[in-house]
Amino acid sequence: MANIVAIVGRPNVGKSTLFNRITQTRQAIVHESSGVTRDRHYGKAFWNGHEFSIIDTGGYITNSDDVFEEEIRKQVILAIEEADVIVFTVDVEAGITDIDQTIANLLRKVKKPVFLAVNKADNNTRFMEANEFYGMGFEEIYPVSAVTGTGTGELLDAVTGAFEKAIFEDEPDIPKFAVVGRPNVGKSSFINAIIGEDRNIVTPISGTTRDALNTRYQKFGLDFFLVDTAGLRKRAKVSEDVEFYSVMRSIRAIENSDVCILMIDAVEGVKAQDITIFGNIQRNRKGVVILVNKWDLVEKDNHTTKAFTKEIQERISPYTDVPILFTSALTKQRVFKALETAVEVYNNRRQKVPTHKLNELLAEFIETYPPPANKGKFIKIKYATQLPNQTPSFAFFCNLPQYIKEPYKRYIENKIRENFNFTGVPIQIFFREK
Repeated sequence: MANIVAIVGRPNVGKSTLFNRITQTRQAIVHESSGVTRDRHYGKAFWNGHEFSIIDTGGYITNSDDVFEEEIRKQVILAIEEADVIVFTVDVEAGITDIDQTIANLLRKVKKPVFLAVNKADNNTRFMEANEFYGMGFEEIYPVSAVTGTGTGELLDAVTGAFEKAIFEDEPDIPKFAVVGRPNVGKSSFINAIIGEDRNIVTPISGTTRDALNTRYQKFGLDFFLVDTAGLRKRAKVSEDVEFYSVMRSIRAIENSDVCILMIDAVEGVKAQDITIFGNIQRNRKGVVILVNKWDLVEKDNHTTKAFTKEIQERISPYTDVPILFTSALTKQRVFKALETAVEVYNNRRQKVPTHKLNELLAEFIETYPPPANKGKFIKIKYATQLPNQTPSFAFFCNLPQYIKEPYKRYIENKIRENFNFTGVPIQIFFREK
């Protein structure tokens, strides 16, 4: 199970710079999301053999002309609830402020690892000044410079050292399907339609270290865990930032799943946040089934389904080999079909292509369309094999891998998809020197 790290703190302490340092500029730990509105605030990172998600909470604060203390407070509370590890960032130049103290008071009550990153400590004087922050009551401080990278290695060593592997006791090896999507797209209704009133078909399993519940479904020959992101707990005191909350909850569910059922509201159409969530699924290399829910509320003619499908495929391009179903959780239209499709995608994700078959096809691919020559040099692909990864990944060995461009990679991926059923599954293609 991947871990979630949240960077919290008041504005202008360098949270986003630290986020960029961890996800972008250090090549050893890069894999940041890109492409849509707020995606830059969620990234994938690698350090010390650990892969984890990292969230910059500051990116979700609006009304930048205000002091927005209440907004910060809400986000810190959400980060506390959803993250495994918290990096509390302060500014050595400004010293300890009232808002820092307020956040520290919240974090001191938490039974989760909290690391105090004292940012902008980019010379010896400031490094010494950082000691002031021991006065905030945390056991250790980590003086860092997000701009230069100083001290970030020690911080990340501590962060990754705090990760605890989730223990699944006696949990069977069956698929985990996460139901994800924007608020109010019908996730709860879909889950209720699946589970229904027949409670003997479900068994609650304590699935992670937190209170997210994996529900086991055994009926009609199907057996899987449902990772529920809808209505997991009620908050009396927290008036949450709905978008920020739903993004954090979606990330948690995506990482704990094999296949994601992404629900889109047919009435509202495809929104930027739908594409954000789809991008997160793809980057986590999970299987995906797209459900266009509330289809019973849409006025339809002979072309409605085709037009909606085309719009989705244009928005998720170039990865368009994804099942798209039109459902109604209310009338239970195609609900069972959605589950069957998720099982098919799960099986696609686990399939292994025999090496001899892959190489037979490779000879055909290359004969039809050889790699374009680069600077007068001819590229020769000698051999291909599927890597022993959890998700479908293929290595192609050749003489000049550095000259193979993205269009040719897409050509190879499309050919693999034409010959083997990887619908709903991201594929990774690597070219390596023979």
